[in-house]
Amino acid sequence: MTEKIAAFAVESMLYEVAATPKPGLVDRANNGAHNDMDFFTFMSSAAALHDTFDRMIKLGVQKQSSPIQELLPLLRKEGRLAEAKMFEATGGVNTHKGMIFSLGILCGCCGWILGRNDKEYGLSSDGICGAAKQMCKGICERDFARIESEEHLTKGEQMFIRYGFTGVRGVVESGYEVVRDVSLPVYRMLKRMDISENAALVHTLLYIMRETDDTNIASRHDLDMVHTVKRKAAKIIDAGGMLSPKGRQMVLDMDAELIDKYVSPGGCADLLAVTHFLYCVDELYKQKQT
Repeated sequence: MTEKIAAFAVESMLYEVAATPKPGLVDRANNGAHNDMDFFTFMSSAAALHDTFDRMIKLGVQKQSSPIQELLPLLRKEGRLAEAKMFEATGGVNTHKGMIFSLGILCGCCGWILGRNDKEYGLSSDGICGAAKQMCKGICERDFARIESEEHLTKGEQMFIRYGFTGVRGVVESGYEVVRDVSLPVYRMLKRMDISENAALVHTLLYIMRETDDTNIASRHDLDMVHTVKRKAAKIIDAGGMLSPKGRQMVLDMDAELIDKYVSPGGCADLLAVTHFLYCVDELYKQKQT
């Protein structure tokens, strides 16, 4: 079971980068709004992280008898080791830092639930996200309370100071609310339709882009660009997105525009991977229930 869940995490990273076209993001067609990475950089990074998520799940299993809050520091320590592996594989390029955090939290929660055979949560998307919300309660307040005294801030910390964006920390503390309420229901619906996996992923990404204040966009540009990208995604959805010829052309046009303006919704890409991961775990849970 743990190996299957870890494989879902790696598959989610691979599916995310393979989905094409993704406005402003690295995919099979182009490098998006990036000049330091390409599709193969992501392949190397994912390969280097193949055992990371397995270890995070096993950390959760090991802490089964402890309050779930005690698991978070262990996962963050393992995440820092994973980042070092990523940078070694990519020559110092940040391909998956956000995904290591987001998927790592979920994998740790999966292990904790599995170890306890926990009936309160259950190994479903709702149960896993509920456990993550409990584990990460207060993470934004704790992490951001100290940042003004630090000399070297991450992009996420800079965007909190500038705009109040809580970024990936806010996502996990909410129990991945945008995924549970928006992207996962859309993805489930699309998976039941007669469309390709690729179209389902890109179409789901549009919904994430419509809803998300992406710190990567904000760090490269400003709040106006964040809102512009959200509005453009909404217009494409209204035009049918990947389910209509007009919508598909609008996706291509938006990709060209974001590349030209150096706009990369990297936070949204991370949430697409989370969406696929939770879908896979849900399907596994259903199989175990029957």
